Amino acid sequence: MILCCGEALIDFLPARTEQGQQAFQPFAGGSIFNVAIALGRLGTPVGFLGGLSRDFFGDMLRDALKESRVDAKTAILSDRPTTLAFVTLEHGQPRYAFMDEGSAARMISIQDLPDLPQVPDALHFGSISLIGEPGAVTLEHLAASMREKAVISIDPNIRPTLVADRDAYLERLNRMIGMADIIKISDEDMEWMLPGTEPTEIVRQWLDAGTALVVLTRGGEGALAFTDRFEVFQPVHEVAVADTVGAGDTFTAGLLSDLDHGGLLTRDGLHALDKEQVARAMDVAAKAAAITVSRSGANPPWEHELALNRERPRDYKL
Repeated sequence: MILCCGEALIDFLPARTEQGQQAFQPFAGGSIFNVAIALGRLGTPVGFLGGLSRDFFGDMLRDALKESRVDAKTAILSDRPTTLAFVTLEHGQPRYAFMDEGSAARMISIQDLPDLPQVPDALHFGSISLIGEPGAVTLEHLAASMREKAVISIDPNIRPTLVADRDAYLERLNRMIGMADIIKISDEDMEWMLPGTEPTEIVRQWLDAGTALVVLTRGGEGALAFTDRFEVFQPVHEVAVADTVGAGDTFTAGLLSDLDHGGLLTRDGLHALDKEQVARAMDVAAKAAAITVSRSGANPPWEHELALNRERPRDYKL
């Protein structure tokens, strides 16, 4: 099982009423939530660990997890409000405004962390859940406590408008990256973290420090995967783009899903990856992301849409 650890929220996406007036329509979302949803739809055993509200938005989130075959038994329930994100699109690219103060997702503490019924194969972290305290501290603690037991994956998926203390946030990100076996990062996030730095130099530093796989996504220019022995280039799959909401999260899920189905989501398996295995995982990730961008909102594909012809693991549980 892959355990996705972080935020779940409600995205309010721009819409039009029947009278033609501008409005916002609510959708279940959040980067870590989206990765969990996409993994569940791709037939990968997956759980969600994060703060969920008992309000009616929280009901929407729990229903969406269940519908996409995500185990939510490790979610942390509270009466705090659900995080809300208002999204506008500029040339198909999303911009966000968040309402997160005192939210169920942000306010989880170390004492709230549940006992895990089984050790996951991997834990995935990232995005806004690593910004606000105390939740960010709690998730870093969880990653550190599981570091020797499971694979750690991270996608920073940075939202600069939410970062009040850049230095403290970068310090936390660098600690999390230092624990990661898999790093998926966009060129935009790399530039925000290390402006003016050659990305491949930083990637090599991460690999030298022990990370097994680094994937650098570059929007329409495709993606690059790096190990300490080789590189793999993955072009985008050309489709008519509705918007890019959730594309990066779906890419991450496709990558993790294929590695998991290949029995490669272990520390030894990741360090022994060959070029063909990485190329296949990258292609699955790109195909999944292409389907997501072809339709509005974060709406990841189901496994039958990718025609992967996989057998679901025997221990798969809804």
